[in-house]
Amino acid sequence: MATTAESIAMPGASAKKPKDLHEHLMLDPRPRGEMNAMVMESMHTTSKKFWGVVVFLALTILFALLGAWGYMIAEGMGVTGLTRPEYWGIFIVDMVFWIGISHAGTFISALLRVMKYEIRRPFTRAAELMTTFGLIQAAICIFLHLGRVWLAYWLVPYPNGRAIWPNFHSPLMWDFMAITTYVIASTMYLFMPLIPDLAMARDRSTGWRLGLYRLISLGFTGKAAEWKFLKTAMNIFAFAIIPVMFSVHTVVSWDFAMSTRPGWNSTIFGPYFVIGALHSGIAAVMIVLFMIRSTMKNMKYFIRPEHFEFLGKLSLIISMAWAYFFFNDYLVPWYGGNKFEQLLLDFHSHGPFAWVWVSMLICNILIPWMILWNKKWRKTPWLMLVVGIVINIGMWIERFVIIPVSLTITRMPFTWRLYHPSIEIPLTIGTFALFMLLYLLASRLIPLVPVWEVQEGQSAHIVRKVGKAMVTSVSNVD
Repeated sequence: MATTAESIAMPGASAKKPKDLHEHLMLDPRPRGEMNAMVMESMHTTSKKFWGVVVFLALTILFALLGAWGYMIAEGMGVTGLTRPEYWGIFIVDMVFWIGISHAGTFISALLRVMKYEIRRPFTRAAELMTTFGLIQAAICIFLHLGRVWLAYWLVPYPNGRAIWPNFHSPLMWDFMAITTYVIASTMYLFMPLIPDLAMARDRSTGWRLGLYRLISLGFTGKAAEWKFLKTAMNIFAFAIIPVMFSVHTVVSWDFAMSTRPGWNSTIFGPYFVIGALHSGIAAVMIVLFMIRSTMKNMKYFIRPEHFEFLGKLSLIISMAWAYFFFNDYLVPWYGGNKFEQLLLDFHSHGPFAWVWVSMLICNILIPWMILWNKKWRKTPWLMLVVGIVINIGMWIERFVIIPVSLTITRMPFTWRLYHPSIEIPLTIGTFALFMLLYLLASRLIPLVPVWEVQEGQSAHIVRKVGKAMVTSVSNVD
């Protein structure tokens, strides 16, 4: 890019910048070597607190997940709260929740990459990791729900001597195929942008890390031909994975919408579930970014209030869309005249779980709308952490209302029974612990910030003085 006398955003001219430009990462460049060193230092810096949290999470997984799961396998599904008519309990609630969390990575990385949103650059990888780790938890929840987990291979469509094939009408079959497809696609999409940063880590590491990075960086050296092929593959995957993202949660919604149960057979469930997934996913990204910024060294340079402000605006828009689809889903039962659906509506708002239903609306609509309209509040990281936690609590409650609460009212009143979870609670805690442990370990093994993307974005941004105005221009770097 040509440098003019009025250009003030190039290296060496940072002293001329107005103070407010330092708030924007793309307009506050540092030397490439310094940025690489900052990311590597954050990966290598571990404290006793870090290892204490790792040990605590590992023990939680051992007792709450593996221990409880082993007990459930030994004693049978009777130790759970599942019984007629509540055959789908918290296990399916957790599965839908984790698939929703996984949507954030694809939405933020792929969709915003296609739309050329520059602000996405420093936190795309943090979101992409959520996709892979969230899908792992969703798959575990399916295995928990199976009961006889050693027969899980029955879900795989394979030819066998008895000519017995899986039941393709089973929602578990749909979920298995959808999650498998999404895991493979999202993992490949996570790995491709990671290759240049793995090569950077390889060149700055010794010992066992050097061997690891040398293996998984695939010999990347930064030649022009390598960059060309890599970017072409990334663009192809970005366009290809977006419909996969929308289709996966639509398939999950069909688990419910294809049935004839009151409250489920709704044509709005497809987009309603997708919007709900984005709502919980973007809120989870805000939580993760706060934790990275607060606990990892040098991350405040890369993760700035402007990124929380952007995610806050996204979350506010999606919260409004979720509110529209939520109340739209109630229109048909309100005017349909089906007595069982009318009973279900009354049960939601006036039954024993009415406080859960009201809490869901407070968490997903009232609190986000009260806070996210204010730009100053959106730029406050700790407040965005609170909003993210509240939204995810509300979205988990929403799945609880859709599944166990709605299953209470059927067309056979003699089967009505309230759901009281038991061993499902520690198993749910175990999946959250596993997600956090995987994230902690990944933060010390791979660069959580895509340094090359940040450097590329900074080199493409220039601030010029046009008259008395400061104008930012961005060149095309693809």
